[in-house]
Amino acid sequence: MLELTEKIEAAAEYDAVILLDYDSRKRGRFKTLTETDEEAGLFLDRGQILSEGDYLKATDGRVVLVKAAIEKLTKASTNDPILFAKICYHLGNRHTPVEIQPGSVRFQPDHVLADLCRHWGLEVKDFEGSFNPEKGAYGQHSLGGHHHD
Repeated sequence: MLELTEKIEAAAEYDAVILLDYDSRKRGRFKTLTETDEEAGLFLDRGQILSEGDYLKATDGRVVLVKAAIEKLTKASTNDPILFAKICYHLGNRHTPVEIQPGSVRFQPDHVLADLCRHWGLEVKDFEGSFNPEKGAYGQHSLGGHHHD
């Protein structure tokens, strides 16, 4: 079994790929399979959330690329930028993991949240795709390197 124990910053090459949905990427200890069906166990420090494109190092030195698996999601859309800002505020106020796209916000299926979006006048659709939610106010982001320590 491939024992994945460390998240590393970057890698020029990788030896295997694991597909994980968002709920799995929040967990630090579990077993899964690589894309080539090799058994892999994650033994990571608690509190880390893996993202699409992260690299993990195994005890034998191999490197594994993390990819976001396809999962069921809900997408709420509008062309109104004020309405869009308001719904993002309300979803964030509920501590809901969201992925923000131009004119739409994606989240894991929840009929209460979908009804909230409809109530505010957004178009709501269920679909399948990869989920890469925002990391939060103090998460790493790519807005020109600005950050707060």
